[in-house]
Amino acid sequence: MEAFDVQTLRFSEAELTEDILTELIRLSEAWERENSCHGYRRNDRSDLEGNRIFLARAGDAVVGYLFGHVERSKHASSVMPDGTAFFEIEELYVRPFLRGKGVGKRLFEYAEQALRAEAEFLMLSTATKNWKAILHFYIDELDMRFWSARLYKPLAPPDKPAPDR
Repeated sequence: MEAFDVQTLRFSEAELTEDILTELIRLSEAWERENSCHGYRRNDRSDLEGNRIFLARAGDAVVGYLFGHVERSKHASSVMPDGTAFFEIEELYVRPFLRGKGVGKRLFEYAEQALRAEAEFLMLSTATKNWKAILHFYIDELDMRFWSARLYKPLAPPDKPAPDR
């Protein structure tokens, strides 16, 4: 893609048309090839159907997306009472050449504004391998709050090396 001014990007909510489906699957295939998240696999139609979809576009090209859905909490927690409406972000992706330029932040903020009347919280989980960068992005740049973490440590037999991080 040729160079362009990030300030000219357009953000919108989109219906899941065949063209959008094709584009989001193509981007998720690129994300899968990056191997940047534990267990990430490309999307198919069933992953996207029924979700709200927000796009970042440069001209006609989709350069980032965020999708998810509104849910109601089923069990009271230290964060939200039972029955609280929240938007569960399933994925937020920005093409690698645009990362660190504010595209993900602007896309997130666009979705946040669109969802204010429907949800009291935005929630997400992440399986990124670059946890320091992702926590900086979500906590420092987007003012999200840390709630919980799930950590692991592979135990390799003495004669075999531990799996890659």
